[in-house]
Amino acid sequence: MKLKEGIALFGLAALWGASFLFIRIASPVFGPFLTIQGRVTIATAALLLYLIFTKQSLQFNKRWKQYLIIGALNAAIPFTLIATAALYLTASMSSILNSLTPLFTALVLWGWTKERLILRKWLGIFVGVLGVILLVGWSSIPITFETKIAIGLAVLSTISYGFAGVYAKKVFVGVSPLSLATGQQIGATVILLPFTLFNLPPSTNKISSISIFAVVGLAIFCTAIAYLLYFYLIESVGPTKTLSVTFLIPVFGILWGVLILHEQITLGMLFGFVVILGSVFLISDLHIRGITSSKRMQL
Repeated sequence: MKLKEGIALFGLAALWGASFLFIRIASPVFGPFLTIQGRVTIATAALLLYLIFTKQSLQFNKRWKQYLIIGALNAAIPFTLIATAALYLTASMSSILNSLTPLFTALVLWGWTKERLILRKWLGIFVGVLGVILLVGWSSIPITFETKIAIGLAVLSTISYGFAGVYAKKVFVGVSPLSLATGQQIGATVILLPFTLFNLPPSTNKISSISIFAVVGLAIFCTAIAYLLYFYLIESVGPTKTLSVTFLIPVFGILWGVLILHEQITLGMLFGFVVILGSVFLISDLHIRGITSSKRMQL
C-alpha cells in the first residue's frame, strides 16, 4: 500500500469513527429519527450530485425495490438503532460494539446461505460474546435498565448490517459500489421520512450550531466523502486491504470520544475491545470472502 493509499485508509477510519461522535452530539438534540433523516437525506443529495458529475447510471427504476430493502437493512434500521442507543451510551462504547458486525455477518452467512463455519469461526463468535461481556461489565457507564436496552439496540444494529451484507452480495451482483451506496441512501431517505414526521423533537431550544454541524458533518464527511474514499481504496488496493479499516474504526471512535467529549475509558473497556478485535480477526477471512463489496455501507 502506497503512502497516499495508507493516508486514505486512515482517513476513512477517522471519518467513520467520527460518525459515533457526531451521532452522540446530535441525537439528544434532534432525536434519533431526525438526526438520521438529516444524515441520509444530505448524503443522498451529495452522492447524486457526484453521480451526475461523473455521468454514472443509478438504474433506480430497475432496482428501486432492492434499494428500498438495502436502504432499510443497511442504513435506516441500523443508523436509527445506533442513534437511539447513543442517548445512553458513549461514542466510544458504540464504536466498539459496532465492531461486532463481522461476527454477526458470519452467523447470517451460516444461517442464510448454509456456508459452513469451521471451528475457528465458532471460537471467534464465542470470543466476541465474551468481549461484549467484559466491555459492558468493566465500563464506566452505570448499568441501568436504559443502558441495557441501549446496548441491545447497538448489537441489533450489527445484526441488521449482517443481513444487509449478505443480501447485497446475493442481489447487487455487477452493480457499482457508488450506485449501490447512492441507491441505499435514497431508499433510507424514503423509508425514514414518515417515521421522522411523527417523531419531531418537541422543542427547538436545545438546537445549537454545534448540533447542526454534527448532522451536516455526519452526512457530508462520514457518509458522502467517506464513500468516495472507500471507492478509491477498493479500486486502488482491492477489497481485502480496504476491509482492514474494520480494525481501525473503533480506535478512532474511542479517540474522538476521549479528545472531544472527554469520555472516560477504563482498562476493562480496553481489554474488552481487544478481545472483540481478536474475535473479528478469527472470523475475518470468511467475512472478507462474503462481503467484499458491501461491508462499509454501514457508517
